[in-house]
This record gives sequence, C-alpha cells and structure tokens, in this order.
Amino acid sequence: MKTVFLDRDGVINRNPPNMGYVRRWTEFSFIPNSRRAIRELTQNGYRIFVITNQAGIGRGLYSEESLKDIHCRMVTEITEAGGAIEALYYCPHHPDAGCECRKPKPGMLKRAAQEHNVNLSNAYFIGDTTTDIQAGKSTGTATFLVLTGLGQGSYHEYINAEFHQHANRELCRPDKIFTNLYAATCWLLSA
Repeated sequence: MKTVFLDRDGVINRNPPNMGYVRRWTEFSFIPNSRRAIRELTQNGYRIFVITNQAGIGRGLYSEESLKDIHCRMVTEITEAGGAIEALYYCPHHPDAGCECRKPKPGMLKRAAQEHNVNLSNAYFIGDTTTDIQAGKSTGTATFLVLTGLGQGSYHEYINAEFHQHANRELCRPDKIFTNLYAATCWLLSA
C-alpha cells in the first residue's frame, strides 16, 4: 500500500518564531494547504504517518500530555478536512540523550514500518530538514524536501554540502525538492 511519512513542524504546521517549540494548541498553526494535501493523499489511497522530534519535552519546556493534546486536536482538524493520519510517532528525548528514535536516526521510521507492515523502500518521507532526509535515506525511503519551515535553510545546507564535497552529502540529498507539502502531493498524485 502507498505510504507517506510526514514531519510535523515546518511541513504540516508553521514553525514557531526564534527556533521555538509548539508548546500548546494556541501556538499551532497549519501551513496553508497542508490539510488539503493530507486529504488528497488520503482520498488517493495513501497511508499517512507523522514522524516528529519533540525535544521540548526532554528540555522540560512542555509535557507529553500537552503534546498529546496538540496531536489530538491536529488529527481532529485533519479528519474534519477529509484526511487521515494512521499513526503519530514522536521522540520526546533531549538531543543529547543518545536515543535511537531521534531523527536523523531511523528508529521512528523502523518502528512505524514494523508496527504497520510498511515496506520502507516503497514509501516517501516528506520533511523540511536534512535530519528528515537522512532518516529517510538510511531506510531506503524516497525523500522529499519542502521549502516551508526550515526547508530553505536545509536546502542551503544541502547545496553547501554538495559544493564543499562533505562526506554526508549523499545522506543530505533529497530525491526531490518542492515548495510545500501540497506541491509534493500534486507531484505524487500525478506520477
């Protein structure tokens, strides 16, 4: 079955200013057409999973209960718009925790694949950071970089890695680059 993994912040919703965290629902704001994109993917038979780092929990900035409330409300609004999220996976750990789930490590993708019988080599991962791209690449998943959220900075990081011949440039190289989730969805549905 067709499967898309989505990062959350910067792909589905706007990133808070100053590299902050969405700590409560009142700080959550959908990127224009992200709900429409998810609806169209759903209506065209795609299974959709959200894969998101949430280090604000590990930093003590908000609780897992707050995150679950945000996710519940987000899924409700997506459902009301005609879309469906099959499951959400998040890493609550501090970046220095050394866990296996925090992107760019592929732990969340592997867990989702195992729990939902997903063939990662036939799936897509849409994200706005090079860590999203690296997580997808390490599992054989096709990767799309979107230029919303942190995407423009990630694009420049990828270009500079290419220009300077960095060792990890292949892991940073997305398979495709799109302006936003809706543009990526339009391409997927026309391919």
